[in-house]
Amino acid sequence: MILPIDAQMIIDESEDRERTAEVVAHTLALMSVQAIVPTEIQVVVLTNHLNEMVKRARLSEKMMTIDPSMFSDVSSGSLALATEVVQMIGNLPEDELYLLSIHFETAKYN
Repeated sequence: MILPIDAQMIIDESEDRERTAEVVAHTLALMSVQAIVPTEIQVVVLTNHLNEMVKRARLSEKMMTIDPSMFSDVSSGSLALATEVVQMIGNLPEDELYLLSIHFETAKYN
């Protein structure tokens, strides 16, 4: 997939360009396998989120704790995709997958 210009700019300006590009490509491939087709703006927002996740993992930063019950309406498929991406990045708490799952859940309804 050719990335929107704004998404490519996020990668180009990333502190870890190679890793961010790898994570974005892998995530978009996972979405494609599941027939999830994000809009251009969804790709940009997702790229930004993934870039921040890569940064937090690299710096061992933690985000605020998430209440999983707030995500009870998110499908198991979206949670599974998010889990796979979080595990791929590594060094992230489980809380990360809940916010990431929203990107997949939203894009499913395009």
